[in-house]
Amino acid sequence: MLSPEAERVLRYLVEVEELAEEVLADKRQIVDLDTKRNQNREGLRALQKDLSLSEDVMVCFGSMFIKMPHPQTKEMIEKDQDHLDKEIEKLRKRLKVKVNRLFEAQGMGLEGTGNQEGRELSMSAWTLQSTVGKPLPGKPELKGFNLNPLNQDELKALKIILKG
Repeated sequence: MLSPEAERVLRYLVEVEELAEEVLADKRQIVDLDTKRNQNREGLRALQKDLSLSEDVMVCFGSMFIKMPHPQTKEMIEKDQDHLDKEIEKLRKRLKVKVNRLFEAQGMGLEGTGNQEGRELSMSAWTLQSTVGKPLPGKPELKGFNLNPLNQDELKALKIILKG
């Protein structure tokens, strides 16, 4: 049977570990989707260089090649690119929220325990923060405002408003 303090430390470590795993899983998924997006970009570029629009092209689906019409292939890859862009953007937004939750969980940690174990765990939390981009102890923390850039429509509306 663990002491109440040890149980609290264990719960804290489990929570931080679960949140960190979610962050790392999202980062891995973003990298995988970005790799696929780059492969699609290469395919689109190859199709643009190929001037014979009337010929069929060979497209790889998994482990097999299929002959498809040039325009249909280009349209399919462009749709896939749009889908990948949206999915990556959605993951990046979710990642910001998850990273903030992770940092909040680390902040609630073991500062007030007063024992050596608490100080060591607190230092390991700072080490984890530094690997994810947080400052080390004694360094000021940079906070963002989670701002998004203006899209084209918003920019046009703003220019119209400013012109009066």
